[in-house]
Amino acid sequence: MNNNHQSLWRWICGRIISLAVGAVIVIAVCMWLRFAVQNYWNLHRMPPALRDEFLRLVDNPQADPARFHYIVDTWWGLNYSTPSIASGDWLLLSVLVLVMIPFIVFMGLKYARPLSAQFSQLREAAEEVTQGEFGRQAELVREAPAEMVRFASDFNAMTRQLARYEKELRASHVAMAHELRSPLTAAMGRLQGMLDGVFPSDPQQLAMVMKQLQLLNRLTDELHLLSLADAGQLILDREAISLDELLRERAAWLKPQADAAGISVIIHAAPASPLYADPLRLGQVFTVLMENTLRYGKPGGRLDIRLHPTAEGYRIDFQDDGPGVAESFLPVMFERFTRAETSRARHSGGSGLGLSIARAICQAHGGDIQAALPEGGGLWIGVTLPTVDASQ
Repeated sequence: MNNNHQSLWRWICGRIISLAVGAVIVIAVCMWLRFAVQNYWNLHRMPPALRDEFLRLVDNPQADPARFHYIVDTWWGLNYSTPSIASGDWLLLSVLVLVMIPFIVFMGLKYARPLSAQFSQLREAAEEVTQGEFGRQAELVREAPAEMVRFASDFNAMTRQLARYEKELRASHVAMAHELRSPLTAAMGRLQGMLDGVFPSDPQQLAMVMKQLQLLNRLTDELHLLSLADAGQLILDREAISLDELLRERAAWLKPQADAAGISVIIHAAPASPLYADPLRLGQVFTVLMENTLRYGKPGGRLDIRLHPTAEGYRIDFQDDGPGVAESFLPVMFERFTRAETSRARHSGGSGLGLSIARAICQAHGGDIQAALPEGGGLWIGVTLPTVDASQ
């Protein structure tokens, strides 16, 4: 934004005061010019001897008051000595006022034009936004006051955010329909086959149907959690927890999967001071990140988890030595229903919501989650959690 813009209060007051002072000065100057021109003209027409006499009397009118008034009345007229405004003066003043009124109106409209133009731009943009054109931008008026330009800039930032949300929502709806349809179609197809006699109605077939229904139930639970997080209604059941113990607990839960995948999970964490947080939700974050490595890491690889105390709280680093992801995938890694190319297959067990849920839970705790590609390969994911007072 241009720093030359003035505040709205100064912008309006400056123009009103300028118009008022300017009008008074113009009228005063015109009245002065009227008398100055008249004096110059009369002195120019006087005979030299009379002019010299009059100028001496101007310097000392008490020397001969009668002669002084006689010269004034003769050359300037009797009205000039009358103790009231002469009719000619009133006429000149009236003309000046009549001339200044349209001038003031014109200048007022000119000064108000940038303000009106900025409001018009905002109104037109707002009308289009109400009709669904969320990407509509209001043009910034260069001469408008600072508050109006800042308001228009904030409005444009809001519409850009709305357009981004709309795009994400559309993509999320398409992906959501696809993700929900797949297990539902599989379950319905299996049941229909059993009804038609294509598949036998035995526990094995029912277990396959149950697996698809469980996947569908998991998807709906994850979507519900994300919707609560988006609405700011994700309730956290905070208590004093030890992060190093929680990490080891979740790693112990996943040890069978880690052994099956041939991946070593190594935790580097000294006993830490208690953190006031929701153990169930944070445990969910740690499980998501560990499972992510177990699914997509290389066999025989390792996952190093390091707990670091910071000035604000704690940072937990998850770093594996697997294939990592494409650098272009990092900006969208925590978006919903996104998968790296190496994990596109649904049989990998991922719904595309795990990392989105991890980010939502971290942000609900006042923290954040980030990802990067280390120089030595693999994938690094860092979780930051601030210390929260138990009384809050």
